[in-house]
Amino acid sequence: MNEIAVLGNGRVGGNLAAALTRAGHHVTVADSTRGAAADAARAARMVINATPGAGSLERLAALREELRGKILVDVSNATTDGPDGLPADLLYPGSSLAERLQEALPDTRVVKTLNTMLFPVMTAPAMFTRPPTAFLSGEDPQAKQTVHDLLTDLGWRKEWISDLGGIRTARATEAAILFVPHVIRSSGFAPFALSIAR
Repeated sequence: MNEIAVLGNGRVGGNLAAALTRAGHHVTVADSTRGAAADAARAARMVINATPGAGSLERLAALREELRGKILVDVSNATTDGPDGLPADLLYPGSSLAERLQEALPDTRVVKTLNTMLFPVMTAPAMFTRPPTAFLSGEDPQAKQTVHDLLTDLGWRKEWISDLGGIRTARATEAAILFVPHVIRSSGFAPFALSIAR
């Protein structure tokens, strides 16, 4: 059992918190206000960033001391929004939110994952006829293994999880968010994820 703080109490954060609680973890959910987030992060071993990506860097950089020595699981994507509210462009072209977080939080082990799918798939990957893929990006092998184990608690089989390497690889998975508005416009708001077929 892990002590996990989920920062962000929207659909993504609520979905992850409920599933991790069912899996036997002790989960605290905090909204994105400074005080609540700091208290939750301080008490946790692992913190999940499920706050809106456009403001994540500023929010989490302010928690540098609370996040020291922790694993930060980043599931957000930082984008600008189009007139329909869907992602339009990357906020950090040539970089990624995960890289910016790791730079701002050098004493925190950042792992990027679960950001290439709509939120229901994060906790129910077996819903499809073809298995989806969850990608891992991060500098610390032990932190990535811990997150890998957490994903298996959410129903991800080990063969569905792909370790891409260092945190720089997150810029590739974050760029996948640019698929989302086109898929939603063509097929409607239904669960989907990236899948690597081999």
